[in-house]
Amino acid sequence: MEVQIFGTKGCAETRKALRFFKERRIRTHFVDLKERAASAGELKRFAQKFGAEALLDRDSKRFRERGLHAAHLPEARILPLLEDEPALLVTPLLRSGILLAVGWNEPLWREWATA
Repeated sequence: MEVQIFGTKGCAETRKALRFFKERRIRTHFVDLKERAASAGELKRFAQKFGAEALLDRDSKRFRERGLHAAHLPEARILPLLEDEPALLVTPLLRSGILLAVGWNEPLWREWATA
């Protein structure tokens, strides 16, 4: 099993996810969103399963800086916005084959590790 983790080095949740899989000797491939943004196809895959709204981090500093807290964002505008601004993504985003997870979800990751 190999898990691809999208996040940033400065994100505590992403570091905890990396540590979680490392402790279980599960190979990880880390994609730093500050260095390389997630592709439109990757984001679309997560949005199909969870909805684009679930990928948008409304509590992030960048969300407030852009003034988005005062705006209504229709679902159709969220994915293009996330492609341009990876700092607005909920992190970590995890993918292992067809399995996907958004944010911190240790119980789900334990299922993955035991499967």
